[in-house]
Amino acid sequence: MSDQRTPTPMNDDEAAAFAEQVFDRARAGDADMLGRLLDNGLPANLRNHKGDTLLMLASYHGHLDAVQVLLQHGADPLIANDNGQLPMAGAAFKGDLAMVQLLVGQGVPVDSASADGRTALMLAAMFNRTAMVDYLLAQGADPRHQDAKGVSALGAAQAMGATDTAAQLQALAG
Repeated sequence: MSDQRTPTPMNDDEAAAFAEQVFDRARAGDADMLGRLLDNGLPANLRNHKGDTLLMLASYHGHLDAVQVLLQHGADPLIANDNGQLPMAGAAFKGDLAMVQLLVGQGVPVDSASADGRTALMLAAMFNRTAMVDYLLAQGADPRHQDAKGVSALGAAQAMGATDTAAQLQALAG
């Protein structure tokens, strides 16, 4: 007789608890654990009850190493959550220039837009993030792109009173 036992399948509660632990690892930036799980068959584009992927959670919480591991394992940076938000927009919203640089450096389109049409440039402009605006423009972001309401990055900056980024973008238009 063999000592090996056939693993018993997880019930729904166990599977849900395991999934929540995996999403916690993404939020915490546990790149090593995520890498091991992905190597053992965890889907790179696993989504939680809010539609957030592991990549969305890791990028939103600023974990560069975890994002790198997820991208290397085929995580799709263009999967939006249930609110229509992309990892790139989350990083721009948080003001995480290093994350935006990583995502763009890994091939995420600089003008990738959330469901409302907002790009990282628009978010950076809205929140007066001049270094991020400079970076995104240098990477080819289109300052003329408009969101679903017809607002450009300049319009977004002006609406939010972001005087520095409004001046940056106004100089391009002038």
